[in-house]
Amino acid sequence: MESTDALPVVPVVAAEILDEQGRYLIAQRNAHAVMPLLWEFPGGRVRQGEREQDALVRCLKATLGITVECVDRKMTVSKPYQAYQVQLAVWSCHIVQGEPQCLYVHDFRWVRTEELSTYSFPPADQQSVDELLGFTAQS
Repeated sequence: MESTDALPVVPVVAAEILDEQGRYLIAQRNAHAVMPLLWEFPGGRVRQGEREQDALVRCLKATLGITVECVDRKMTVSKPYQAYQVQLAVWSCHIVQGEPQCLYVHDFRWVRTEELSTYSFPPADQQSVDELLGFTAQS
């Protein structure tokens, strides 16, 4: 197996947001995005020197028009791609202002846990969904 040490690391954050019915908020990437039209927990890239929580607040306001409060870091997933390695931090968040809207996403949905497996996610996001659903890989 090839070493991932030489790959540049891209820090990314995602929000695990549940509504009152226990459904997760997922967003569909735009058609012109990297890995277009796949689904993900909403979030984005962390800028240099930016805290993960601040990146989530910034990204969710820009893409979905919502203001969130980050409660705690749920998990971190590292996923090597061909030219870079994604370091994805998933945070438990709740909406403090606004209702989701498609500002810079193709679509969004509130889905139950058992429905998550019917959506196509990018590999790094799929790892976090699998962990959430209890499909963690056995070492």
